[in-house]
Amino acid sequence: MNKAKELREMGDEQIRLVWKDAAESLFRLRIQAQTEKLAAPSEMRKHRKTIARCQTILHQRGALVPRATPAGAVEA
Repeated sequence: MNKAKELREMGDEQIRLVWKDAAESLFRLRIQAQTEKLAAPSEMRKHRKTIARCQTILHQRGALVPRATPAGAVEA
């Protein structure tokens, strides 16, 4: 479902919701992978790619919040 073309048609808030859902699902899968065998290990890759697509599209739009620089770090 979440191919880049479909994500580009969404608004920023919708993309953030897809990002959040994928991150939560990935977290649950990681916990499950530690406690038991996964039925479909490929789901982890699918969610990682969805998160990356969301971040890429938001970055291209300039809507991705930049990370704060650590104290003492010099910005380039």
